Amino acid sequence: MSAQRRPGGADVTAEGWGWQHAGQHSWAVHDLSLSIESGQRVLLLGPSGSGKSTFLHGLAGLLDSAEDGRQTGRLLVDGVRPADQRSRIGMVLQDPDSQVILSRVGDDVAFGMENFRVPRAAIWPRVHDALRAVGLTLPLTQDTAHLSGGQKQRLALAGVLAMHPGLILLDEPTANLDPDGVAEVRDAVTAAADLTGATVVVVEHRTKVWLPVIDRVIVLGENGGIVADGSPEQTVRRESARLLEAGIWVPDGPVPVITRTPPACAEPLLTAGDLAVGYRPGPALHDGLGFDLRRGRITAVTGPNGSGKSTLALTVGGLLPPLGGTFEAAAAFAPSAKNRQPVRWRSKELLTRITSVFQDPEHQFLAGTVRDEITLGPRALKRDPVETAALGDALLERLRLAHLADQSPYTLSGGEKRRLSVATVLMTRPGVIVLDEPTFGQDRRTWAELIHLLAEIADDGTAVVAVTHDAEFVELLADDRIELPLAAVGSPSTAL
Repeated sequence: MSAQRRPGGADVTAEGWGWQHAGQHSWAVHDLSLSIESGQRVLLLGPSGSGKSTFLHGLAGLLDSAEDGRQTGRLLVDGVRPADQRSRIGMVLQDPDSQVILSRVGDDVAFGMENFRVPRAAIWPRVHDALRAVGLTLPLTQDTAHLSGGQKQRLALAGVLAMHPGLILLDEPTANLDPDGVAEVRDAVTAAADLTGATVVVVEHRTKVWLPVIDRVIVLGENGGIVADGSPEQTVRRESARLLEAGIWVPDGPVPVITRTPPACAEPLLTAGDLAVGYRPGPALHDGLGFDLRRGRITAVTGPNGSGKSTLALTVGGLLPPLGGTFEAAAAFAPSAKNRQPVRWRSKELLTRITSVFQDPEHQFLAGTVRDEITLGPRALKRDPVETAALGDALLERLRLAHLADQSPYTLSGGEKRRLSVATVLMTRPGVIVLDEPTFGQDRRTWAELIHLLAEIADDGTAVVAVTHDAEFVELLADDRIELPLAAVGSPSTAL
């Protein structure tokens, strides 16, 4: 990294800044004081729930209403309120779905520039350059509704880079990307900062990929205060023990030891034969798929962004009809011998047999509090309320959510929402659990808790299916693997 910075960046100042979200009792960030010089590139670390995303939202000018919460101190970009500098600030949110605005890829990238009156002649060359930089090689007319989560993440970043902002804010920009996409996005951000001199603040739980291209590491503690601040190499080396204790992903840190005791009988619960998956009326993303999902075994679904992993997960979950072939339950697992296709099951029949965790946790939240959310499924099944409450409290405690039990699920951090969504499906004790990116947004401690919990659930006899880019998850837990190639229509995939 060159020490020289080109003009065009933004200065950031926090003076005793704090933020308390509406409806929450504790402060997401409290008494935060720091300064970031123009052109500096900062990696912001901290355990899940430490206020990293809240700080980025504040810098982006997205916490400007008294209805959103309560603020103390001052937060400034180039000496003024962030809300008055929005044309100079670009942010990629933790949930890329929330940033897709228009129905066509090209129009979506152009939207920000049009909104801030970039000359028309400059817009479309910058659209092409930004899409190329993030590796999103799609037609400009491509329907954004048909993009995968990882493709939407690249699209959101392209829209930010095309604006040439002075301050680039990135909230886990590589969380849903395949390994090639991670490097591509990092390099695109670095190239944009080299070209424009932009200041960059990036939040990531996995530090290794970003350490070579940033200047400074700032670590937030659980109360939002700063526990470490300095150059990348010195901070990570000097504070290694503290970072590990706080749940930070330190390069070459220890890996959890998983001891499995799977059930003796691993009979098939669901079987795919010559299965084709996709959305009608379009062609199949994949066909010729054949696999068994067996009791007590963990199956990882892997492949590059856009390969149809989430589509397969929806099909396995009984939420999307197959385009061809068969996908059936074993006779003993089905509601009846004549009703063995999950897509034809009623919601209560699914709830006790196959439950799904979507890529976006908010898509399945229905209750007003975390405690009500986690007990919703068992209550719908009219299970014993005392037993349900005890199981819910135990899960919330184990997944470090107990202190949030009375808060709205929508006010949680991204990592907390993911843990809650996993907990809700575990509460109904289904035979098969389908998880789309289960470890998204987790610090090292909560990741390890999820890993151990899923191992225990499988050993108790549940079949677990996990769509994931998490190589450590696959290495530690996967008994079987379905590897999907990049959306080669009509091409069979191999179940390993």
